[in-house]
Amino acid sequence: MYARHRLDLSVGDILFGFVSCGRHWRREWLEGEVLRLCSLEEGLVCFSVRSGWDLWLGAQGLRAGDEVLVSAVTHPDMVRIIRGHGLRAVPVDIDPETLAPRPWMLEVALTPRTRVVLVAHLFGGRMDLGPVARFARERGLLLVEDCAQAFQGPERVGDSAADVSMYSFGTLKTSTALGGAVLRVRDREVLGRMRGKQASYPFQDRGGYLKKLLKVLGLLAVSRPRPYGLLAGACTRLESDLDALVNGVVCGFPPREPAATFFRRLRHRPSAPLLAMLSRRLRTFDRERLARRASSGERFASGLREAPAGRSLPTEASLMMSGVVFLPVYPELPSQAFDVMAELVNDCAARGAIGSVALS
Repeated sequence: MYARHRLDLSVGDILFGFVSCGRHWRREWLEGEVLRLCSLEEGLVCFSVRSGWDLWLGAQGLRAGDEVLVSAVTHPDMVRIIRGHGLRAVPVDIDPETLAPRPWMLEVALTPRTRVVLVAHLFGGRMDLGPVARFARERGLLLVEDCAQAFQGPERVGDSAADVSMYSFGTLKTSTALGGAVLRVRDREVLGRMRGKQASYPFQDRGGYLKKLLKVLGLLAVSRPRPYGLLAGACTRLESDLDALVNGVVCGFPPREPAATFFRRLRHRPSAPLLAMLSRRLRTFDRERLARRASSGERFASGLREAPAGRSLPTEASLMMSGVVFLPVYPELPSQAFDVMAELVNDCAARGAIGSVALS
């Protein structure tokens, strides 16, 4: 039995994290090293993308009731932060072919109170930002790109068309540091206000980061097929939810917690061990594994048959997401496993078990 996701870090990385928790570090040097590795002058290292988004909105001086156009598939916490600043989030549908907001929908959603456009690059890919950037520039709007799922290496940080680019290194992300984020902020005055505000935040507790390292080490230990199958079987016998167990390890911000607790949790500065881990992951970024992962996904997709005749593609984000199924398509999977999974998906599609979402 294969885990649906394999964390993008090694036992060696975790051991480095353990050692880092006991070392004395110069935080300023580590922050500078992270930004240097990303070739950023207009940058900020944050506790999380949520933390950076919260800082940026607070530094803009927007008025209560101002509107943010948001691509319809995004993390709900991003919308929660918008509302926490007294702003209104306006969803804009996306094209399921490109995963980019539909230009005509942006135009329909525009009002005199619109100030910002937030778009999310999804599932490891990058949309063409050109049409959205032109829309924002012609109407005097600020453009923010959420690249939490689209890190492709430290030499490719930020689109020049965006006012802000946000990259996450949370537990499930590419080249994870088990936390942390890097933001590219074009406006130096806004960046200065963000830095000033963040300087007033408490540091992440080293003990909390150490606890996360221990949990993830345990998760890595059971992520191999045989231990994972035993864990799944034990959860079934004990009537326990395997997904809830795994999510409890990887989720940095518990869902449905009170707003005051949520904002208090995200308003921290990254600890020195987290900064050290982030620096290590950037210095040792594995471009070959990223290429193999992309190749694995393409291979699996090529094994799927086209949708049955008469079945149309979904045209709204809600329909698209209602049929998303996460599968373990990572380079470490044996070749035979890809063929078995593709055949299972094709069999389900042939029986109509996939509903209105076509796989192609």
